Amino acid sequence: MKKILALLLACIMLTAVLTGCGNKRASTETAAQPATAEQTDATASDGATYTLKLAHDANTTSAYQLSALELKRMIEEKSDGRIKVEVYPAQQLGSAQEMIEGMQMGTIEATLLPTAKFGGFDQTMNILDMPFLFPDEDTLYEIMNGELGEQVMAGLPDIGIRGCAFYGNGFKAITNNIHPIESPDDLKGLKIRTMEAPLIMSTYSAWGANPVPVDFSELYSSLQQNVVDGQENPYLTISDMRFYEVQKYMTISKHAYLSYVLTFSDAFLNGLPEDLEQIVMDCGKECVQYHRDQMAELNQGYYDNIAASGAKTVACGCPACMMQLSNMLALNNDDIKVKHVAEIFADTLDD
Repeated sequence: MKKILALLLACIMLTAVLTGCGNKRASTETAAQPATAEQTDATASDGATYTLKLAHDANTTSAYQLSALELKRMIEEKSDGRIKVEVYPAQQLGSAQEMIEGMQMGTIEATLLPTAKFGGFDQTMNILDMPFLFPDEDTLYEIMNGELGEQVMAGLPDIGIRGCAFYGNGFKAITNNIHPIESPDDLKGLKIRTMEAPLIMSTYSAWGANPVPVDFSELYSSLQQNVVDGQENPYLTISDMRFYEVQKYMTISKHAYLSYVLTFSDAFLNGLPEDLEQIVMDCGKECVQYHRDQMAELNQGYYDNIAASGAKTVACGCPACMMQLSNMLALNNDDIKVKHVAEIFADTLDD
C-alpha cells in the first residue's frame, strides 16, 4: 500500500512538471464562469429549483445507468425536490469530449465518464491508466476515494470542472479476432482500439501492438468491419456492448483498471445555495457504495454472458507474464512518463 501511494504521489508531481498549465485542451478562459455573489443570492430565494443534467456513455442496462438513477433519487429526495436530475445515458448528449466541454460551457451539469477521457484536458487524470497499478479493487477504492484521489482531481477546477468521486468499472480484458493472446509476443502487430489517451496508447506501442483511437460509439462497427483487430475493456463493457458478437478471443489479462469519475460543472455548483451544493457532493460520494454493490452482483453475469457466446477465453495473469509486460514498457518506450512509471513498477514487482 505504501509503495502504491508513493508511486501515485510521484506520478502526480511528475505529470504536473511535464504538462504545466499550457498543455490543457481547454483553458480557464473557455470554462464557464462561476456565478457571482449577486447571482447566488438570487437563486437561493425560497422556492427556487434547479435542473441537473447527468450524462454518461454506458447503455441503459449497465450498472452505470442504475447508479445514475440511484444518484438521481438521492439528490431529488435529499433536496426535497429543489433539484431535478435528468439522466442521459449512451452518449445521448454527445461524445465524451463533447460532454466534458458541455460542463465547461455550462450546458451539462454532470458527467460519469472514464478518467482517461479527461486526459486531453488534465493529464493528471491519466494516472489511473497506468498498467499494474492496483492489485485489487479494494485497494483502488481505498486510495482513490481518499486524500490521494482528491489530489488527482485537484486540477479539474482550473478547467471549470469539479471532481466528486471515482466509480469503478473493472479490470480490463483484451479481445481480438486474430489469435489467442497467451503471452506478450502475441500482441505484436495487432491493431488494438484504445481510448485517445496518451498513456494507454504508449503502453500498447511498447508492447508491439498498433494502438488505434476509435470513438466508443463507433467501436462495434470498427470491430465488425476489421478496422481494428481487437480492443480492451472490462467484462461489463464487453458484455453490454455485445463486442463478443464480433470477437473470437478474450484474454483475461487484468493488466489495467478502468475507472469512471463523477464530475460536475464548477459553475453549476457555485451557483447553488450552499446546502444544495453540499447535498450534491455528498450524494455523489455516498452513491459509490451502491455502485460497488451493483458491480459485485452483476460482474459474474457479464463474464458468463461472454463465455456463453462461444468466445474463447484465455487466462494471462501469471506473474512472469505481467513482469515481462512491465519490463517491455521500460525498455521499448520513449515516452518519459511511461518509462518513469515502468521503472518504479519494476522495483515494486521485484519486492
